[in-house]
Parts: sequence; structure tokens; C-alpha cells
Amino acid sequence: MADASPSTYRIRGATGDWEVVVGLEVHAQVTSNAKLFSGAATAFGAEPNTQVSLVDAAMPGMLPVPNRECIRQAVRTGMAIEAQINKWSRFDRKNYFYADLPQGYQISQLYHPLVGEGAIDISLDDKNPDDATKRIGVERIHVEQDAGKLMHDQHPTRSYVDLNRSGVALMEIVSRPDMTSPAEAGAYLRKLRSILRYVGSCDGNMEEGSMRADVNVSVRKPGDPLGTRTETKNVNSVRFVMAVVEQEARRQVDVLEEGGRIVQETRLYDPDRNETRSMRSKEDAHDYRYFPDPDLLPLELDDAFLEECRASLPELPDAKRRRYEALGITPYNAAVLTAEVEAARWFDALLDTGAKPVAGANWVTSELFGALNRLGKGIEESPVSPAQAGELLGLVADGTLSGTLAKQVFEIMLETGQGAAAIVEERGLKQTSDTGAIEAVIAEVMAANADKVAEYRSGKDKLFGFFVGQTMKAMGGKANPGVVNDLLKKALG
Repeated sequence: MADASPSTYRIRGATGDWEVVVGLEVHAQVTSNAKLFSGAATAFGAEPNTQVSLVDAAMPGMLPVPNRECIRQAVRTGMAIEAQINKWSRFDRKNYFYADLPQGYQISQLYHPLVGEGAIDISLDDKNPDDATKRIGVERIHVEQDAGKLMHDQHPTRSYVDLNRSGVALMEIVSRPDMTSPAEAGAYLRKLRSILRYVGSCDGNMEEGSMRADVNVSVRKPGDPLGTRTETKNVNSVRFVMAVVEQEARRQVDVLEEGGRIVQETRLYDPDRNETRSMRSKEDAHDYRYFPDPDLLPLELDDAFLEECRASLPELPDAKRRRYEALGITPYNAAVLTAEVEAARWFDALLDTGAKPVAGANWVTSELFGALNRLGKGIEESPVSPAQAGELLGLVADGTLSGTLAKQVFEIMLETGQGAAAIVEERGLKQTSDTGAIEAVIAEVMAANADKVAEYRSGKDKLFGFFVGQTMKAMGGKANPGVVNDLLKKALG
């Protein structure tokens, strides 16, 4: 059984506790209309082999030409994690033979990557994201081309090759082995995905394969040197990454406690069985016979290019969260609002309408997100725009609507697309603060519930809420709650 606390995660075995050590190699597809070394398209879902240039297919005499936009996006990503940007970098050939690799080698960057060391700060406490933080080192980001795709389900006895992905630009983002639990691995991957999506350098759609992780796991006794690691390839969801860490660590502990040894190997994850299985022995760098690519000159970046990249960076998640907290928004709501770039953009647009930050954050994280979950929509598909939401919250702020009436109006807005003010006018949903009308209803409620009035006056203070509810119900939810409370206190003595 594993300790549930992320910061003290251990695998308990017959011989005592074992530490888990995790590193992730994340392959993120670069946002670009063309591939890394050719002008072929990169759109997802195209018919097989319809987005393949002569370069991608490795036709003789075809020379690669670097795509400036792919390099720009990788540099911007490095800047977003405060990494070292190497003005001089070089492409290498990684030699291996597989049916989906028409060249017989992959163009990558082993010795001189574009981006050097950086870091990503993760939080292990959703309620208080500024607490329980941990810095995960990033060793490097290098740019490389993707391979094609083998298709085994098209024919009972044959496999086919789709080269649409061949040559697509990838950033390989290599972490330090600084993670020690499934929770930390999940938090790191979520944070990295968020940063990439804010920057716009990768769409982060793991289900489409544009972001996937190789999960390196080893175990050791506390205080011992690092153990032998395995690498589980191409894991395509945060949940699966966390499951791989859990299951692979457990497997390694069982092997070691039975007197076996861990083999450095590549493994695959089977989500149906929730287990990893051996794929092949793990190769070392020398097995790939890396050497500088003779067809490509080194990349040399000038200061003007770097300044252009830096100037194009948006406000990043941590900075945005701190800005929201400075507006009085709770750390939890600020973290929720900044986790996904679309939600943050929507909320910023709401603030631009003049909505009060705290009230707006509370409404978005409760009412809006609840409605969108019910409808199965993302915030970018919201039937209610930020401008409409600002109008609704403005009617609450000026006393036109109570909280109860605002919920009614919001439901109508979701169904019809109408603005809040039009709905209030058309359906007569305006809140009333008419003390005479409210006092008359309170008198009727008290007369109908004389026994409860006597109980309240004898000390059962909790009955006050009953009288509030009955008054609001009798007035169709249109009474101003503050006025109701004040008048009830006076009437009940």
C-alpha cells in the first residue's frame, strides 16, 4: 500500500519503505501550419498520406530547411520556464530503422539543444496553491521531427504506414528526476500543459497525440543511490501517467523484494489492465550512432530574434494567478480560473466589463462552471458571453436582482441567449425593496405560523431561517433579502 501524502509518498514492501523517483520526457507538437523541415501541412485528422512532402518521404536529393516558426515557438517555451536559451545549437541524426521512419534516421538535438536548463513550479494543494509548492527542474528542450504512424487495424494480416506525422515538429521537454510520487508527476504534466497552451506553442490535446509523455520510473531504499529505471513510452493522459508511476513502482518493488533485478528497458502501458509490459531493452545514446546532420547548418540566434520572442510572451499562469489574488480573489478560485487558458481569457473579458473581481470569480467558478458541466461544454462554447455575464452581475450589484432571481435569469439566458436586462424587463423579475409590501407578507407568514413565532421567541433562534424562506417564497423570490432580514428581526422582536 502506498502512502497517500504526495510529499512523503512511499511504497511499503515486506522489507520496509521504498522511495519512488520519476522523470518525464514530454513530446509536445509545435503549433505550426507546416512541418519542421518541409512545407507540408500538419492538420490533425487528414486522410492517410495526404500531408507528405518529398522531404518527409525521404526522396533522394531532398534537403531539409528549418521552419523559423517552429524554432520561435520552442524558444518562447524555454523563456516561459525561465530556461537558458542557447544562441548556438545543432541538429544531429539519431539512426535507427523502423517502418514509419523513411529516412532511416530522426533529426534531433542530442549534444547541443536549443534550450538548456529551466524549472517549473508545481503545487500539491488545490485549496492553497501557494503552499506545498515544489520546483521541478527541466534539463533541456530540444527540437526534433516526429516519425510516421504504423496502422495495424486496417487489415487482418498487414500493417500500413501513414506518413502524415513524419516530419512534424516536436519539442522534447526533459525533466530532472525530481518527482517522487504519482501526484507530483500529474501536477507537473498539468502545469507544463497549461504553460504550453498559454504560450500557444502546443495545443496540449493529448487525446490527439499532440502531447504525450515517456515516464521514467525507478525505486530505491531511502538514502540509497538511484535505482535502475524503466521508460514507459507514449502515455497520453495525466491520469495514465499517474497510473504508470503507481503500477510500475509497485512492480519494481515486488521484483526487488523477490530477489530479482530491474532491467533497463522500454515498456508500454495497457490502460485496460492498468499494467505496464516489456517492449524492448532500453537503448543508450551510442546505440543510435548520433552524429551532426551534414545537411543542416547550426542554428545561430541573434538578439533581435530573442527579443521578438520575449516580447510576444503573454501573461503566464503563475503571474495571472498572483494578479487575481491581489484583487482579493481566493487562492483556490484564482488557481481554478488560471488552470486553463480559455477560462482565464474569459474571466479577463468579464473583468473588462467592470464586474467586481471577487463576485465575478465566485460566480464563474460556481454558477457558470456548474452550468457548463451540466451542458457538457467548455467555457469557449459558453452560451453566455462575458459581456452578458457582466450585465447580469451588474444587476445583482445594483440591487435589481437578488441571488435567487439572478439564478433564474441565468437559466433563461442559457436557454434563450437573451441579455439579463431584457429578461428582467420582459418577465418582471426585478427585486423589490418595498418595505410596506414586505411587512404585509411577514405579518401573514407570522400569523400562519404562530406556534413557530412562539418557539422562536422562547429561544429557538434557528427558526429565523424558516421565516426568511417562507417570506421569500410568498414573494416569489423577488424580495430584497437584506430588507427581509431587517424587517423580520424587528417583527419577531
